[in-house]
Amino acid sequence: MKYFILFLLGAIATRNAHAQIYEVGIIAGGTNVIGDVGATDYIAPNQFAIGILGKWNRSARHSFRASILFSDLKGVDAESDDPRRIARDYEFSTDMLELSAGMEFTFVEFDLHTPGFKGTPYLYSGITITNHDNYYFSSNGTYTSEGTSSWAFGIPMTLGYKARIANQFILAAELGARYTFSDELDGSVPDSEDRETLSFGNTNNNDWYMFSGITLTYTFGRRPCYCNF
Repeated sequence: MKYFILFLLGAIATRNAHAQIYEVGIIAGGTNVIGDVGATDYIAPNQFAIGILGKWNRSARHSFRASILFSDLKGVDAESDDPRRIARDYEFSTDMLELSAGMEFTFVEFDLHTPGFKGTPYLYSGITITNHDNYYFSSNGTYTSEGTSSWAFGIPMTLGYKARIANQFILAAELGARYTFSDELDGSVPDSEDRETLSFGNTNNNDWYMFSGITLTYTFGRRPCYCNF
């Protein structure tokens, strides 16, 4: 986390860096989990999420991007369409901190130094590291804390649309899925091997979570020269 924060602060501080343009701003929206507990709807945000975002626009078609996102992951069996989950009536909730870094590609050139309306769809992917508290469901169905936390690596897959709304501000709406390499986010698989017998659900499928929301960024830096990219 220390190196990630240093990277973000460095991007903000280098306003006069050689011939590039930068963005910093906020992320806000909602999250929902697709796992072994709760509803299985793909786009059904049920918890608020907020974070910060930084970009280095390497060319008019691609940017390096990093972000920090805070949210609470929650799943409620009673909100599922599956009769078996409704009858089971489990519920989980865990705090989440997501660190993400990767590359954003635009469908068309997004050169902010030319006049007129600027807007384009974009794709973003890279890697995420998600910190969450560890829980499990006891033999009588009680949601119980293990008193530990874990980091889950994942792959973000995001589709969005962004547009310039003022001289130096960009507004974007995006929908992103995070595939994690963990099955522990929803408490269906305990972190401790001593509680392995309490695992349930499809242990061959890892957990996913979704983010749906907006970003608002402020752009700065000297007029770039993209001729070398």
